[in-house]
This record gives sequence, structure tokens and C-alpha cells, in this order.
Amino acid sequence: MIKFLMLLAVLSVLCRWALGKWPWDYLKPTPTRQQALFKARSLLNVSARADHKEIREAHRRLSAMAHPDKGGSKAQMQELNAARDLLLDELPYETPEPPQ
Repeated sequence: MIKFLMLLAVLSVLCRWALGKWPWDYLKPTPTRQQALFKARSLLNVSARADHKEIREAHRRLSAMAHPDKGGSKAQMQELNAARDLLLDELPYETPEPPQ
């Protein structure tokens, strides 16, 4: 039994080394579009009915804290930008208002 567990551990480590994922990572389902939208809304802290302006304001507010020049990381900014882009892509095209 111990030999079997040791073999299983070695195979798991080899799988991680060779393929970049643990064996159990292959059992997880791929995220759907709805799950990605929910995660993006949660990250930006906006409602499902948020419009272009709300999404941009939330992104601007959070990116001021997560920007690498302000002590954040590049990965945080990339995640915020991806969330903003995903949510804006879901909305209908916004026509710009004429200048007053």
C-alpha cells in the first residue's frame, strides 16, 4: 500500500513537471461565460445592470490602488483590465454624446 501511494505521488509530481498541471486540475470543469461575467462583476464590485460609465468608474477606482506604480502588481492590473473589457463587451455599443 505504501509503495502504491509513493508511486502515485511520484506520478503526480512528474505530471506537474511535464505538463504544468496537477492531475486533479484536469478534472475541473472549464469556466463558462456566465461564471466569467460573475467573477468580473465581483472583482469590479458592480451590479449586473451596470452601464458603461459605472464599469469605467469602478475600474478607474480600483486601478488607482492596483497599479504597479502605486504598489500593486502587473497581474492585478491585467485581471482588472480583463474584467473591464469582458463586461464592456457584453453591453451594447455606446454612442458618444455630442459635445455641449
